[in-house]
Amino acid sequence: FIFTTAKQDYTEKVLEVLAPKRKLIRHCLYQQDCLCAQGCYWKDLTLLGRDLDKLVALDHSTQGLPAQVANWILVPEWCGDLGDEELLHLIPLLEQLSKEVRTREGGGGG
Repeated sequence: FIFTTAKQDYTEKVLEVLAPKRKLIRHCLYQQDCLCAQGCYWKDLTLLGRDLDKLVALDHSTQGLPAQVANWILVPEWCGDLGDEELLHLIPLLEQLSKEVRTREGGGGG
């Protein structure tokens, strides 16, 4: 999923460059899908229709993080540096979270 506070037309243009075949991105939520309060757009993860106990979201900004703040991992904003590997550093954490969910479901840790 892509969930952004950006407008749909802008996001679609960015995705044409980043993921032209959309193999990894199946669904997008845009500014019009956010809640707007006091001039801020808030991303409500319940709109994804997924179990929040199994959902992690990444964002570079705390603006727009509503009640599901426990589901969000803050990451540094990407500024165009092609050598940026910040998301790669999250792989061990995401793997651990995945193992914990499987263990809770009785699926083992491996």
